[in-house]
Amino acid sequence: MELFFGLITGVLFGFLLQRGQVLRYDKQLGALRLKDMTIVKFMLSHIMVAMVGIYLLNDLGLVKLSLKATILGANILGGLIFGLGWGLVGYCPGTSVGAVGEGRLDALWAIAGMLAGAAIFARCYDALLGTVYTWGVYGKLTLPGVLGVSHWLVIMVLLAVFAAVLRFIERKGL
Repeated sequence: MELFFGLITGVLFGFLLQRGQVLRYDKQLGALRLKDMTIVKFMLSHIMVAMVGIYLLNDLGLVKLSLKATILGANILGGLIFGLGWGLVGYCPGTSVGAVGEGRLDALWAIAGMLAGAAIFARCYDALLGTVYTWGVYGKLTLPGVLGVSHWLVIMVLLAVFAAVLRFIERKGL
């Protein structure tokens, strides 16, 4: 049943990616150049829905959160590599697969890069455990936990901030 829900969720997300036009290379490039905020609006909207949905399902006991430890070294290095890859090929993992589904074969370079990166990561993992994975280890952190407040308070504040950002982007015509 989990696989079925995963399939349905993936198809729905792919449909939304396609309808939001975020699979297009020009939208990706526009986001990287801060000239087209379509992808930013898409991501913020989905983050807003997801954070409410996940915490609601968690509070109802239908899902269990599985937090990963905050490790600054790994997060920073991973973010730099991800950003470099996105900047070089103009696709992130989800949009590259969706773009291939739409017939954009240039996105195969992004998929090839991800596979090569995964292979390199697997090969280097043991060495990373003794270095990068030891830099800035803070354990399993959440913003509500750090602040000592209800997760719903943090969610409401973030919803207000994200809504204000979306409104600002819309007013600027981006």
